[in-house]
Amino acid sequence: MPKSPAAKARSKRAGSQLTPGAIIDASLRIAARGSEDAFTVRRLGEELGADPTAIYRHFRDKDELLLSVADHMLGEALDAIPDGLGWKARIRALADASLAVALKYPVVGSAMASRTTRRSNEFRVVELILGAVREAGLEGSEAAVHYRMIGDTLLAYVGQQAAFLLFDADARAADDSAWNREYRLVDAQRFPCIAGVSGELAEVTDEQIFDATVEALISTVEKRAATPRGA
Repeated sequence: MPKSPAAKARSKRAGSQLTPGAIIDASLRIAARGSEDAFTVRRLGEELGADPTAIYRHFRDKDELLLSVADHMLGEALDAIPDGLGWKARIRALADASLAVALKYPVVGSAMASRTTRRSNEFRVVELILGAVREAGLEGSEAAVHYRMIGDTLLAYVGQQAAFLLFDADARAADDSAWNREYRLVDAQRFPCIAGVSGELAEVTDEQIFDATVEALISTVEKRAATPRGA
């Protein structure tokens, strides 16, 4: 039986026109729409108009695709950082850009909170942070430890924020409202600290938390750099 025009087009697309870059771009488009199936060959096949099995000609498995997509996402964050910034401004810019892309592609951002891509853009991120802490005055093991502190903290925070977006709207609304409801109604005798600042807790924003976290990281590097060696 002769192939239909659609089948012929699919077969053609599954061949030479399908590239790793096209697959990564398709995964990011799906992820940006908030879908959790950005790395299934079925969904990618639909997005690309290609035979799903053709994905495996370019990526060994789903995990290799995830790591490649995540590294591309890191590149997008890095490209948003202006040149010529001092070390503190570079850390702040990296933090802001990392959060922005994680919220843009939440399924990728949440998955990468505990992963390492082992690819070029991740190496660029590591180089940026290490360069910043060395510019601040840290070397050797101190630079390595404080790089990890910054990198792991940012990954954890942006991953948490991205994962939150993957919950359904009702679950997110219930969590957001807890500060204005359940926390305001706690027993003041059992939880005096909570009761004492329940109003203030309800007013804290995600932006304030993130800014405070980033500034605490920078302050820790500054403090350590100002401490005499061996102290």
